[in-house]
Amino acid sequence: MSAAKTPADEIEVPHPRATFTLHGHAQAEQKLLADYKSGRIAHAWLIGGPAGIGKATLAYRMARFALAHPDPAAAAVQQATTLAVAPDSPTARRIAGRAHPDLLVLERTAGDNGKLRTVITVDEVRRTVAFFGSTAGEGGWRVCIVDAADELQYPQGSNALLKVLEEPPPRSLFLVVSHAPGRLLPTIRSRCRRLTLRPLDAADVAEAAMAALGADADEAALRQAAAAADGSVARAIALSGGPQLVLRDRMIDLLDRLPATDPRALHALGDSLERGGDGLFEIFVETARDWLSGRLERTGDARRLERAAAAWERLERAARDAETYNLERKPFVFNVFGLLAEAARG
Repeated sequence: MSAAKTPADEIEVPHPRATFTLHGHAQAEQKLLADYKSGRIAHAWLIGGPAGIGKATLAYRMARFALAHPDPAAAAVQQATTLAVAPDSPTARRIAGRAHPDLLVLERTAGDNGKLRTVITVDEVRRTVAFFGSTAGEGGWRVCIVDAADELQYPQGSNALLKVLEEPPPRSLFLVVSHAPGRLLPTIRSRCRRLTLRPLDAADVAEAAMAALGADADEAALRQAAAAADGSVARAIALSGGPQLVLRDRMIDLLDRLPATDPRALHALGDSLERGGDGLFEIFVETARDWLSGRLERTGDARRLERAAAAWERLERAARDAETYNLERKPFVFNVFGLLAEAARG
């Protein structure tokens, strides 16, 4: 008898810092590699695209390569065909263990209560002052990954990051991940070179998800989930649990009807979230984010853009409050669809 698979929502997926394969983004990888080989790589890159498609994985891949090969003119760099660094190399091991002295990662951290904060605090961002004010520990690059800029405390955190981007020290490299670059400060966007990643196709999503899960992978379930994951590996893994896929499909049906809403359907959706735990809540929020992200990327009308950006801010605030204070899910569902309906109106 074969061993039972671990449920998808109980599987610990490898963090991007410990992920050594990149699926479906060869063109973006080659752009970073070519610029690095030239010796004139931009000091800051804004890596944008929907959540879960591999942006942070690419950022860590670039960081590993630059820290492992600090001289762009070296033969190993000039002969390289990808940004791959061996997992057992000293650089890769230290990055995976969060112990490399020349890599600073700005991300949400645990608060005094032990729970993950809802934002990247301004104090976290201010760590860049001391980090870039010192000499690189190994004489090469100092690299900062921001994962993700959408979670920066606003406006203090965003302004603190902008300040260091405006005055980049020599041999510094910023890799700024964003799920919705259109809503970042224009001044941050203008100081970064844009690198936009597209959603993966279903085959790449399935392959990446199976690589991430290893022995826990259920190939049939992952391929079904990949077809509905909108190019996101993280979502495919979550959706492969079953109820998450059902919830997403129900949400998409309701989103397609906006600005019209169906109160009975929203009541049923709220009931599902009340019963389903954090896994369903995360799928709900991510699906709403993706819908808004699409509007931010597509619309050229200033009024609609402003409306979508305002809805994004309200969605993020409502999601943080619901999670932090364990608020009832049904009012949250009605609140979110109310603001999405408002954003959908011409």
